[in-house]
Amino acid sequence: MTDTPPLPDSESRPHIPVLLTEVAAALSPVDGDVIVDGTFGAGGYSLALLDRSNCRVFAIDRDPSAVAAGRLLPAAQEGRLVILAGRYGDMDLLLPEAGIAQVNGVALDIGVSSMQIDQADRGFSFAKDGPLDMRMEQSGPSAADVVNHASEAELADIIFHLGEEKFARRVARAIVAARLDTPFTRTLQLANVIRSAVRKSGDGIDPSTRTFQALRIHVNDELGELERGLEAAERLLAPGGRLAVVTFHSLEDRVVKNFIKRRSGDMPAPSRHLPMAAAGPAPTFSQIARKAIAPSQAECRANPRARSAKLRVALRTDAPAWTAGGGA
Repeated sequence: MTDTPPLPDSESRPHIPVLLTEVAAALSPVDGDVIVDGTFGAGGYSLALLDRSNCRVFAIDRDPSAVAAGRLLPAAQEGRLVILAGRYGDMDLLLPEAGIAQVNGVALDIGVSSMQIDQADRGFSFAKDGPLDMRMEQSGPSAADVVNHASEAELADIIFHLGEEKFARRVARAIVAARLDTPFTRTLQLANVIRSAVRKSGDGIDPSTRTFQALRIHVNDELGELERGLEAAERLLAPGGRLAVVTFHSLEDRVVKNFIKRRSGDMPAPSRHLPMAAAGPAPTFSQIARKAIAPSQAECRANPRARSAKLRVALRTDAPAWTAGGGA
């Protein structure tokens, strides 16, 4: 999954899982383990984990197309791969419904898949004309609904906070002005309005990149889903189980980094001038490494979409999962 723009010949490129070897090594399944692949996609991580040992993988995806394709794979027919339709943020509900109370590993690959970007009719790409959709589940409000009905202030907030676009107000103003004449229905229609409002940067990144990212994250509530998924993994993982999360931009990585830091007790000490705080809940994770794992130069050359990826790994302790309020 990636937030980088598709390459010109992306339709001819297969989906290449990022940091595949590193994720499989981080989880290191052994015979009999149960692993959750929370973002199944084309099944790259699931199949690599199944190849590594005689484990079982429960794969979750919110995209009906991915679910349908996954259920046709040989491993699914053999029973070692179980495809579950739903959101990974609900994994601690989906797995018990399938008869699994605890798991030994959880893999998450955050964001949009290359396949979704490359299919023009899914509406994720600013490089190909298609319906302005962006819905991973193919249901609920679309990106077109957002750009046609949100206020200028709401659009500016979405684009600034989720796209980190410094010209967010300018883009929002241009969108609102354009929709007075013609409602937005197509991806290139929106991309061209954004390009008219924002100059191309010196690094060659398309001016539409950040706004399309922001709309996609908003439409699919990706950051909220990531927070729910991390908490669900905490509840589902058995002591000694491993969590491996691949992210593709700073917003995602910040959520994962801060979650692991908090849950491992790696937080700054309070000021000596402040009253002594009560001891918090016991750490539910230990950090495998403080620094995120990045793709090798060779992988980035072979798959440019990997260049912004980061992998963070944590080991589940035997402490009770924290409650929503931050306690055990």
